Amino acid sequence: MAEAAVFQGMRPSPARRLLRHTAALLLGVPLVTGLLIAPSTPSAHATGTAVAVAGKGATGSRTVDVSLDSLTPSAPVKGDTVTVTGTLTNRSKEAVTKAEVDLRVGPKLTGRTAIDQAADRTGYTPGSDATVVGGKYTLKFAKLPVGAGQDFTLSVPVDKLGLDEAGVYQLGVSITGQTSRAPYEQVLGIERTFLPWQPGAKDDKTQLTYLWPLIASAHLTAETGTDEQQTPVFADDDLAAELAPGGRLEQLVSLGSQLPVTWVVDPDLLAGVDAMTKNYRVKSGDTTVAGQNQAVAKKWLTALESAVAGGKVVALPFADPDLASIAHRGKDVSGTLSHLQTATQVARSTVETVLHVTPSTDFAWPVDGAIDPSIVDVATSAGAHNVIARSDSLDETGGLLYTPSAARPIGGGTTAVVSDARLSQAFDGDMSKAENSTLAVQKFLAQTMALGQQDSDEPRSVVVAPQRLPSAAQAQSMARALHALDDQRWTRPVDLVAAAETKPDTRATTKVPPSSRYPRKLRAQELPVQAFQDIKEIQNSLNSFQMILTQPERVVTPFGNAINRSMSTSWRGRPVEAQRYRDSVSAYLRSLTNEVQLIEKSDVTLSGRSATIPVTVQNKLLQGVDHLVLRLRSDNATRLRLNDGGAVAEQPIRTAGGHSQSVKFAAAANVNGQVQVRAQLYTTDGRPYGEEMIFSVKVSEVTPAVLMVIAGGLLLLVLAGIRMYTRRKRAAAADASGTAEDDNGEPEQPSDPAPDTGPESGAPSGPGEKVDR
Repeated sequence: MAEAAVFQGMRPSPARRLLRHTAALLLGVPLVTGLLIAPSTPSAHATGTAVAVAGKGATGSRTVDVSLDSLTPSAPVKGDTVTVTGTLTNRSKEAVTKAEVDLRVGPKLTGRTAIDQAADRTGYTPGSDATVVGGKYTLKFAKLPVGAGQDFTLSVPVDKLGLDEAGVYQLGVSITGQTSRAPYEQVLGIERTFLPWQPGAKDDKTQLTYLWPLIASAHLTAETGTDEQQTPVFADDDLAAELAPGGRLEQLVSLGSQLPVTWVVDPDLLAGVDAMTKNYRVKSGDTTVAGQNQAVAKKWLTALESAVAGGKVVALPFADPDLASIAHRGKDVSGTLSHLQTATQVARSTVETVLHVTPSTDFAWPVDGAIDPSIVDVATSAGAHNVIARSDSLDETGGLLYTPSAARPIGGGTTAVVSDARLSQAFDGDMSKAENSTLAVQKFLAQTMALGQQDSDEPRSVVVAPQRLPSAAQAQSMARALHALDDQRWTRPVDLVAAAETKPDTRATTKVPPSSRYPRKLRAQELPVQAFQDIKEIQNSLNSFQMILTQPERVVTPFGNAINRSMSTSWRGRPVEAQRYRDSVSAYLRSLTNEVQLIEKSDVTLSGRSATIPVTVQNKLLQGVDHLVLRLRSDNATRLRLNDGGAVAEQPIRTAGGHSQSVKFAAAANVNGQVQVRAQLYTTDGRPYGEEMIFSVKVSEVTPAVLMVIAGGLLLLVLAGIRMYTRRKRAAAADASGTAEDDNGEPEQPSDPAPDTGPESGAPSGPGEKVDR
């Protein structure tokens, strides 16, 4: 079988085998694949090297693509039967005949680097690829047409695989056969994977910590309903699809509930799902519609609460802020770091309220575990004493021949919990393809076993921090790998808190790399400085707005959470969406602040030396406003003075929700003419609130001549009234004596004609004759 492995399934004569062994010794190296040798050359057929024929499709050991879709069990024990399934696809331009499919086992690989190198090899390599099991475990196909796919299943008892001592063995599936251009037996395709073999449990097991992230992108907006419950408004209903059966988040909870993992949770996700369990609204164009996925949200939260009960939960700061973006671009914008402290405080209360467990909030997780001094400083400013880093971010300088434990003291009471880069990136690819998943699982298991076989004096603690947002397929692959370790033959699960407290390896590096080492790819995805300036402006507006409200908590909480979401790691690689989110928060806050405003005023005309100027403040909010001051300013105090004779006057404003308040200011005019007056609302701490309103006051001062004319007119009216009164008295007296008087008050002569009107009534005079005094 050894010869069959070297010479690709041929059964050459002893003389030919001797000839080829001699040639190999003379060359001093294994024969190289891919040599361009004419098809008629016998040695080319025997060694199985690739025969390149331009334009004729795949050739040599790449003629047939071998896909390994499953391998069970992933880590066999004595008595098991190893079963491999897959697909053969003829990628050449010729049919393959007399095809045989074989399982190849060995050699045993020593060290993690050897595993990496074996995984990177493609094509058949004589001398490196193992012997075939052969015999009754060989599958034969008469013909494999061009482009055709052929499923296969190989099952071999583990005791037939030739496994000796514990370790990682290379496992391959190869196909040998012939084509019309190469009518001889040769290896036409091969795929390799790994088979970890540990017959019994080890005493010195590797402590393995696996982080299980529950993180999602932002969906909640800053908007809430005007009802008492403040119905939340979602930007979309996409979160429901992730929570539904088969969705990404549903799979993470379902799979994680059966695994010994440390849950790493973004509290914003919990807050969002909790909001969905009640009435919620979803944006739809310029309006909102009622959300319909309460049942899905309730079911997911119930399952999660059950899954984390008794386990370890690590809560990231609320909305999972991008620590690297803050460190490199945001920390110099005033107020940015204060949001981190608030986010950490909110994280604990959110998890306790929703999941009824007490989380650890002592961990920070920069993107991909890449750290530099500024990132560590920002992480600790948020209250974290442990920073989850990744091994490819640090350079080991101690010449270690093994992987050190995760915990590294990096100064200032801070511990870097360094995850293993190989294991953490094991499932980064497209795990929806069966072959990718199978190969990733087997390589992960191989690497964990290789860790335990390294020469180290003490057992190690290894941390795995996978991708932040694993897909459902990636989560399924991770779960399969961890389930293969259930029997704890070479690993033992521990939680993240325990890993951080493990005794550090004194030979492991504790030096944080400089900022110049931060990966360019990650730096290019960071939030820009403008993002933090936008956030600062939003916070300033919020500070002014909440000060005037009688129920500030109704806006502080939703806007505070929205500000935290504006700094989320989930915006990486999505700058346009991030800007839109910040703009939407700013626009909504502006619309609310504009609900409290001055009613536009037309120009005013004053006739006289003094008058009042009314200004109206309107409050369209559903809650009252207070702690506001309305300030009126005259641009020309010589011409128009306000209240106590100065250029400025102000009055406090307090208005109930949905009401307006009209405020009157006393004004005194000295000189005719037009004066501009400025009205501005201020908070009680002196910050301008809303837009300034400007209107004109026209002063028409009254002159002394006009006053004299008016006084003369009044005097004439008084005299006329006295005269009328006197006449009436005299007329009454004459009636009593029987003597009439003429119009001038003289007694009437008997010769005068009698009056043509009857005598006046003594009744009170009519209304038209009444003179008001």
